[in-house]
Amino acid sequence: MNVATDILPRFKFDNSFARSLDGFFVPWQATQVAAPRLWLLNHDLARELGLDPAELESALGAAIFSGNVVPPGATPLAQAYAGHQFGGFSPKLGDGRALLLGEIVDVNNRRRDIQLKGSGPTPFSRNGDGKAALGPVLREYLIGEAMHALGVPTTRALAAVTTGEIVHRETPLPGAVLTRVAASHIRVGTFQYFAARGEADRTKQLADYVIARHYPDAGQAQNPYLALFEAVVGAQAFLVARWMSIGFIHGVMNTDNMTISGETIDYGPCAFMDAYSPGTVFSSIDSHGRYAYANQPPIAKWNLARLAETLIPLINDNTERSIEILTEAINAFSDKYNGYWIAAMRAKLGLTMQEDSDWDLTNDLLSMMEEAGADFTGTFRRLSRAILGDDTSVVDAIAFKSWMRRWRARLQQEGRAPEVVATEMDRVNPIYIPRNHKVEEALSAAVERGNMAPFSHLLNLVSRPFDEVAGNEAFTQPAPASPIPYQTFCGT
Repeated sequence: MNVATDILPRFKFDNSFARSLDGFFVPWQATQVAAPRLWLLNHDLARELGLDPAELESALGAAIFSGNVVPPGATPLAQAYAGHQFGGFSPKLGDGRALLLGEIVDVNNRRRDIQLKGSGPTPFSRNGDGKAALGPVLREYLIGEAMHALGVPTTRALAAVTTGEIVHRETPLPGAVLTRVAASHIRVGTFQYFAARGEADRTKQLADYVIARHYPDAGQAQNPYLALFEAVVGAQAFLVARWMSIGFIHGVMNTDNMTISGETIDYGPCAFMDAYSPGTVFSSIDSHGRYAYANQPPIAKWNLARLAETLIPLINDNTERSIEILTEAINAFSDKYNGYWIAAMRAKLGLTMQEDSDWDLTNDLLSMMEEAGADFTGTFRRLSRAILGDDTSVVDAIAFKSWMRRWRARLQQEGRAPEVVATEMDRVNPIYIPRNHKVEEALSAAVERGNMAPFSHLLNLVSRPFDEVAGNEAFTQPAPASPIPYQTFCGT
């Protein structure tokens, strides 16, 4: 599709990855599609990127977001990376169905990647078709916006387009392309790709780039590469603590799905818990529960150990000393994670002061919730009502009433008015999350009937997760009981 460049929407690209890291990618072009149609455009995100939504709500916008038209300044490329997938190492993965168009420095002076996902095969496709179906594209759009609204560092969706073509999975499905925005798409697996080949110079080059782009303070440290690793450990500790505080299960925490920037990436087999159960697994391919809810913190630490292995040559000339230094840094993950987690749980319980007893208070509540099969999101949201006198709205059990007395006594130590505490709790305990059954209902309506109304309604609710909207009680309830466990699937 030939288009005069002077009428194209203005993307102010500044592509440092392509400019600085030759050999870390393959230049590539998207596969042309038959009839691109814009289904969703994230107006708020577009403005954040310095783009004009009115220009993008057009046939030209659909052509750009499908890959049919390359905007001026873009340098489409498929990134190289490796990864441990369910514990097994794959030395060559890479962008098998995605292309990095380039980078934009947004209105807040943050550098952001713009990537097409589902834009056709690349040299990394490993016999796949490189395409995406509409359902997974809409799912990633929805979950990403929900996570952003919940305060979780995350990649986000700028646009979703259909291609006018059919992709073949278990059944024929409408094809689609997602435009994803991220702080960057550099992963633990990116470091592994070069380290596994013994290319220490490439690993160093990548580390220097990451320091300059994501962690510039590390560049001023006595040991910049150790400071880089410690910064990534901290970012991942914060991220996973946020996941845990909202009952989120990523579902596929492979090292190629762990970003160096600390953003959640890839919303394939992810989901939110209804009933609190630490062993909850949703992914259809996680048969041994490797990425169950409670396993997310130790898996994050395991993944970070794989990153540490790639940095051994950069930390110290003595290999044994490097390993000692990095091991100490890895072990700091637990304390960092615990600090972020208990801070999040204190806020959920309306507490502002720190007491050692808060650990027992929190864990005892979770144990009772597990025993009672209580809804994770709903229980914490209803606690603010309990402060104001409605105890029965939470969990009707003798043990819980005893816990309530302990909690009230703890709150009284802080001396704040119940109304103030309840208001603050409602600002951190969502009433709306992407409930799995509601997500499936919305996706089914969109994909099977072309009806976007349920999806748009759900998107509006989860984009403002703390604001109760009358008439939407059904969106606050867990899924009806079913003998068949809910499963999620990779979006390929």
